[in-house]
Amino acid sequence: MAVDAAHIERAFERATALVDRLAAETPFSSVDGIIARARAIIGSMTERDLIAVLDAHPRIGADRRSLSAGSAREQGDQDDPALLRELALLNEAYEARFGFRFVVFVVGRPRSEIIPVMRERLERTREDELTTGIDEFLAIARDRLMRA
Repeated sequence: MAVDAAHIERAFERATALVDRLAAETPFSSVDGIIARARAIIGSMTERDLIAVLDAHPRIGADRRSLSAGSAREQGDQDDPALLRELALLNEAYEARFGFRFVVFVVGRPRSEIIPVMRERLERTREDELTTGIDEFLAIARDRLMRA
């Protein structure tokens, strides 16, 4: 499968600096090739750039109207008000503690299963969370590219 700029834009939505650099190198011959290249580019980024990549990703439990079609499909349609309030509070706590957005690979899991993950990750170090967030971001992109 050839991975072109349109696939990249959908897979790495809103992470403009990364999208621009990857799109300039298209086409890629495989999903693994583009993820490897994305990881290499990310490896050369400053912490500020990495945070911008994570902050480009939508919050878990965000208003569905603010999500791309891909993010809305991945997050599902669990709109229980109590669950959404808890996710909002956990997002606020996470962002206050670490200074960037919580990113997790959600596909196939209901939002209710993400709450214990968020709680556990709030206990980790900032460095560990930055690394984990980027790994999760790349897992999301890989999954989106595989589904394209």
